Amino acid sequence: MLLHSVRQARRVWRRSLNVPLQYSTSRATVKTDKYGIPLTPTWSVQELLSSYPAPSISPATFKRLHELSALLPPEEGTPEYVKLKHELEELIKLVEATKLIKVEETGNVGIPDGRVIAEGSGIPLDRTPREEGDVRGRDLLSYASRSANGMYVVETDRSR
Repeated sequence: MLLHSVRQARRVWRRSLNVPLQYSTSRATVKTDKYGIPLTPTWSVQELLSSYPAPSISPATFKRLHELSALLPPEEGTPEYVKLKHELEELIKLVEATKLIKVEETGNVGIPDGRVIAEGSGIPLDRTPREEGDVRGRDLLSYASRSANGMYVVETDRSR
């Protein structure tokens, strides 16, 4: 009896490997591969941004942005103008949406350390080890083909 149950469970398990997994979210059932990775995207930036209000750029602002970037704006009313204005408004919407994100204050003022190493191990980036025979500083001038008054001399073809 037990052997029969084990064989039946094994058959069910083998059949389940060939069928994509499914999980349910509040929106809909999403089909996944055998590793649980969704076969289609579950959300998109466009979908998220569509819920935010669309900003509007005045023609004067549009012209000023082009002046600041040293570009010539397209003529007002042309399809190129409408397309470019719409794209700029979408970028502004994205920037405004990122401003709405609540970020916890960590108390850290500096840039976070992005290295993926255990704390206290790795290469000390604030100091470099000196080895015997290391030549540093002004001693490097002895290797230059030409130097004068503690400075490297580089010959150029042009005159000043």
